Amino acid sequence: MENADQRKLLSGLCHGAIFFSSMVVSVAIPIVILFVTKDSVVKANAKESLNFHINLYIYGLVAGMLTIVLIGIPLLFALGIISIVMPIIALIKVLDSPDEPYRYPFIFRLV
Repeated sequence: MENADQRKLLSGLCHGAIFFSSMVVSVAIPIVILFVTKDSVVKANAKESLNFHINLYIYGLVAGMLTIVLIGIPLLFALGIISIVMPIIALIKVLDSPDEPYRYPFIFRLV
């Protein structure tokens, strides 16, 4: 496999991992790729994917707590849409330009 093809595959797998059903699997894939690969672009994409996952869990927890005052219900709905749309955009960008890492907008970078 060519280096660009491998970069596309691993970077796409990092961002697309959120579509796997299990929470453990969707987080474990970017973690494993982060520690296994030596490619700096793939590592940056794996870190960004992990940051996106962490942010979604934090926002989901906050929105879940806000359901008590009924403001959390539309926030959870918006969060569900964001958790589908943003990884699709990331996949398209990563596959279109594999030489630069994708950065999600409006997230905190903790990793």
